[in-house]
Amino acid sequence: MMRGRFRRFGAPLMLVAIVLAGCGHPNDGDGGTRTISVAAAADLKFALDEIADAFQSENEDVTVSVSYGSSGNFVQQVRNGAPFDLYLSADITLAEMLADEGFADPRDVFGYAVGRLVVWAAHGSPADPEAGISGLTRDDVTTVAIANPQHAPYGQAAEAAMRTAGVLSALQGKLVLGENIAQAAEFASTGNADAGILALSLALSPGLRGHGTFTEVPLDDFPRLVQGGVVLGGAPEAAHAFAEFLTSPAGQDILADYGFYPPTDGEG
Repeated sequence: MMRGRFRRFGAPLMLVAIVLAGCGHPNDGDGGTRTISVAAAADLKFALDEIADAFQSENEDVTVSVSYGSSGNFVQQVRNGAPFDLYLSADITLAEMLADEGFADPRDVFGYAVGRLVVWAAHGSPADPEAGISGLTRDDVTTVAIANPQHAPYGQAAEAAMRTAGVLSALQGKLVLGENIAQAAEFASTGNADAGILALSLALSPGLRGHGTFTEVPLDDFPRLVQGGVVLGGAPEAAHAFAEFLTSPAGQDILADYGFYPPTDGEG
């Protein structure tokens, strides 16, 4: 087994709804095809789809089955026995927590990216992203989508950024909570919210790119979003190989295309 090979990093058109699927542990297919089951933070949707395609093109005997959703909700699913092989969180501390609880070898925790936050609004919205988070307090902006901070790291980051801007109380009544950051992006892109405080990776995705404008939230306004994963106990060797590919130059280049900093970037 290739355990302990990852460096461990310390804390921290329109979108269609992303539905949790594939939680059952898949069996090997005909011809010896191996399937690895991945639980991934919703902000990874488009970047990880590309990474999985690239990995599978080099490993034709492996199928990568990805479920996207809230990082916090996936923790509960793992604790309840969901047979995932690899967990990719928007907050590395959640991956570390699962390892500390015995669901994985702590040596198999790794950082793969640093996320970024933006204010995004569709064309024609009354919201002006260039005004930043403070601009969302305008009377004609009535709804602002964020991920649910109870279990989504990007929602927690959005809440912290609003607090830093001194507008959390003023915006509280306007907030529309998505189950995860992808659903929050869907609310903003479909007009169910005037604006959203979203992951940069989704603002750069095919679903939102060209359909709105965004401004990045200053990095000092919220805790550093260090994203990390862990190969879970009992996972096949292919899960380790996919994790290594994610952190390889090829995987990191794709993540960079979606606005992620590398996990080694001290400025992230």
